[in-house]
This record gives sequence, structure tokens and C-alpha cells, in this order.
Amino acid sequence: MKKIKLLFKIGYIYHKAALDPVIDLILQDEKYDVWFSLDMEKRRYFIFDIPYMSKAKSHWEKIGYKFTEETKGFDIVISGDILRNAKQYGKTLLIMHIHGTGIKFSFHRNLARFPGHRYQIFVEGKPRVESFRNCEHLGDSQVHLIGLPKIDYFFQDKYQDKKPILKKLGLNPNKKTILYAPTYKPTSLYLLKDDIFEYTKAYNLIVKLHPYSWMGKYAPHKQHRIYERRVKKYPHAILLPFEEYNIVPFQAISDVAIGEASASLFDYIALNKFGIIYDLPCDKLVHSDGKPYLETDNRDLFVGAFPHIQKGVQLQAAIEQALNPTYEMKQKANQYRDKYFYRLDGQASKRFVEKMEKLYYDGGFQNTP
Repeated sequence: MKKIKLLFKIGYIYHKAALDPVIDLILQDEKYDVWFSLDMEKRRYFIFDIPYMSKAKSHWEKIGYKFTEETKGFDIVISGDILRNAKQYGKTLLIMHIHGTGIKFSFHRNLARFPGHRYQIFVEGKPRVESFRNCEHLGDSQVHLIGLPKIDYFFQDKYQDKKPILKKLGLNPNKKTILYAPTYKPTSLYLLKDDIFEYTKAYNLIVKLHPYSWMGKYAPHKQHRIYERRVKKYPHAILLPFEEYNIVPFQAISDVAIGEASASLFDYIALNKFGIIYDLPCDKLVHSDGKPYLETDNRDLFVGAFPHIQKGVQLQAAIEQALNPTYEMKQKANQYRDKYFYRLDGQASKRFVEKMEKLYYDGGFQNTP
């Protein structure tokens, strides 16, 4: 029997985190011939984009991952984002599973920039279904509700024992842990660069910057340098290196997340944990074409469930509130969880594969450039 030739078009390594449980499932199935593409990982120095060979890729090659630069000849192509060169993949079942939850408009903008292709878009909840179906650039693409594979392992108790991970990081397993995960733009990282360390001294602090904060292309190198300098002064804090592409283990071992528009805040709702939102002047945050950066004003995000702050000095009280949520906060969080996420049961990756196989065997869903 001919194997199904499948390509995971990863692009940037951090996109892989959203697909890891799916990848593991498919690699176990002998009917697939699985390949990987990793062609966008670069770091900018001055005006030059230099290809970056991650240690992670070398590890994956050692355990049997097959990498390729070929684009033609695949029955199925799975991507974490809109492809800039979708035409080059020929007639194929083209699946996009968004690499992050959240409120950024980038996927709609990318559909507009690279139109005319047919995607099967796999999403985590009904609001995302509605958002894409109402997008004027959706075209012949279709949207499928399957849940959020990214956090399947959390619900399968893979990270149940936190202490070994915290000890490995050099953190105190007897303290509560704060995860600061700002996005690169629009961001709170400049405004909280000192307060995030000063007001978390009673806890462990894990700083997880967006990969773009390290790469110098979409955000300046000073974003990571600011935190590399400061973290050395605070023994309760660590800055995760660029190579730590997957935030899920750190979401699992932490107790409170702090951010502004990052996916970690949405993930925290799904994980039944509480976060803190740094409010941004969203009415002023627009692209050069006048389109907003964010699909939703972050000042309205998870109101009633997550504390909101406007200054770093408010962090200490907000952390205490997030660690000790009221009954009303818990009820509100439950409402948001039910609204934004579909079946948080640890089986989203299985539904992903089942839906993908149905589309493949039924036929007629391929992208035909």
C-alpha cells in the first residue's frame, strides 16, 4: 500500500509547539511517510538575515526526523501559518493550524496578502471559527473546529510533577512561579523591564520572550538584551533561551502568567489558571494601513476573571489576586473557557488526525493552484 506523503511545513521552530502532539501521533502511524521543512529560521544582523541552525533541529535529525527543501509531491501539507509560496506545493491537501491562540489580526492580514489558495483551517474554538468565516479574504478555504492540540499533554498529566523541572531550572520548588510572556509587538516588555523583577522577588520568575524578540527582524535585538542584562541581578528569575521553543512545559509548571496580547493568556484560561493583563492603548495601535494590531481591545480581555494593570507598581497586588481568585473570578473564567475553547480533554490531536484523514480520503478538498 502506497504511503501518504506528508510534510510538516514548520517555518519557524516555535510554530512546532502547536503541532507536537499531532506530530507524535502521525509519526507512530506506519501509513505515513513524514517529512519536515524548516526554512524561515533566521536572525538579522544589521541588514542581513543569517540562517540560524537551531540545536533543536540537530536533535530531531538524530532521532529520525527527515528534513527537506522540496515542495512538490506531498499528499498533505500542514503549516502553522499562511504560506507565502503556497503555489509551489502544487495540488495538495493544505492544512493550516494556527500556531498560537490570541487576539492578533496577523492571520487575516496574511490571507489578504497571499490570496487565492484553499486552506483547511483547524481551530481551537467557536470564536475563531466565526472570525475566519467572517473574514472577507477566506475565499474557498474552510474552517474546522477540533480544539487545541498544543496543550493535550497538559491534560494527559505529562507535566504533573513540577519539582524536577523547577530544580533543573535552578528555581525553588517550594515557591509559587510567575511566567512573564510578553509578545514582541505591541508589547509591555519595555514598560515592565524593571518592575517585573522587583515585584516578583517573593516568587520564582520565568521570562519567556517571543522568538521574534531574539531574531532582530520583526523586533530589535535590544528586546532580549534588556532582559539578559537584568536577569543576572535577580536570583529568583531566569530568562529562557531562544532555543526553548515550546512554552507549554513552563505554562504547566507556573501558577500565574503575565502578558498583554500573547497567546499564553488564552492558554492560561484553557489550563484553568489565572493571569494578569497589562493594558495597552489599543485605540492607538494600528498598522501603517490603518488596520488594528489586535482583533480585540486587550483592555476588555477576560474582564472579571484576570486582573488588569496599567503600571508595574500594581503587579504585587495583582499577583496576590491571581493566586487567590475569588468565586466570581472563577465563575467568569469558566465562562470564558467555555466560550473560547472546544473540548479541553487532551484529545484534540486525535481529532486533528481524524478530520485530516476524512478530508484526505473523501477527496475534493485540495488546494489547486
